[in-house]
Amino acid sequence: MIKKYVFAILVCGAVLCCNEDKTKSKDVNNEIQMKEEGKKVIYQVFTRLFGNTNTNNKPWGTIEENGVGKFDDFTPKALKEIRELGITHIWYTGVPHHALATDYTEYGITNDDPDVIKGRAGSPYAVKDYYNVNPDLANNPDKRLEEFRELVDRTHKQGMKVIIDIVPNHVARHYEGASTPSGKEVFGVSDDTTVEYQRDNNFYYIPGTPFQVPEWTNGYRPLGGNPHPLSDNKFVENPAKWTGNGSRRPQPDMNDWYETVKINYGVKLDGTLDFDQLPADYSLKSVEEHLVFWKDKSVPDSWIKFRDIALYWLDFGVDGFRFDMAEMVPVEFWSYLNSHIKEKNSD
Repeated sequence: MIKKYVFAILVCGAVLCCNEDKTKSKDVNNEIQMKEEGKKVIYQVFTRLFGNTNTNNKPWGTIEENGVGKFDDFTPKALKEIRELGITHIWYTGVPHHALATDYTEYGITNDDPDVIKGRAGSPYAVKDYYNVNPDLANNPDKRLEEFRELVDRTHKQGMKVIIDIVPNHVARHYEGASTPSGKEVFGVSDDTTVEYQRDNNFYYIPGTPFQVPEWTNGYRPLGGNPHPLSDNKFVENPAKWTGNGSRRPQPDMNDWYETVKINYGVKLDGTLDFDQLPADYSLKSVEEHLVFWKDKSVPDSWIKFRDIALYWLDFGVDGFRFDMAEMVPVEFWSYLNSHIKEKNSD
């Protein structure tokens, strides 16, 4: 009887070993096949969480209380292990400088108003400065661009490409663009704010009416009611702009995207388009043909601004973009933007 049990155990062990070998073999074969077929495998990571070893979870807690991940947490070892998973691209989520509640005024960064921020960390899709990166993620906020560049270089050295977010539908209500390069213009600077719509305005306006902070319900308070010098249930914006989700009310609902403002892409108030439309057969055209189509066309100013932002990051070393809320932007803009991106970086 004992011999039978021993034999049974040996057989089971042999089966398990065979199954394990088959699994390993299958994984190796899948990785080889992926490389041979040139498949792209994207690893999304919320950058501020990746390296945060602080286990506190205090509601409305500060960085000091709850911690935050940094660019430096993506060490060569960590990136190597990510690459060994078969990853070809890393999508670093939350990199562009978005509105947040931490005070960085000692680094020349203006404070954001908690009345138009969601959470203490802010929404990563309420971008405040498209030409810089989130200071929360840097060991030295004054050197945050350099630290991100080093991360891009480390990622490339491990054989992976870098993706960051661009959110063309909206920007932070408190958009400043403080790092906008010389010769480029910040969103809204040249807008005619006396009209609700004008093709080359970057925003839509509610002339003669100031913005009002949403009416909070269900006990909600910005920062959980914790004190902040700018938290006073007010935010100066006159005239009010349309909210990011399209709300045309000067006082958006608290469930609207009140921390953002809608970008104008040349779509009139009645939904008609104020730019050339693509012929129907352009869904089958090449990138080069799309680029040629736009060469002699006049396009809304917001298109040009987002093209310049994308090209800036390509020059910086970023390899591509994940576009948030793409369906809320006209398809012609994607033809224009993507053909310019592909002209710069065909890969």
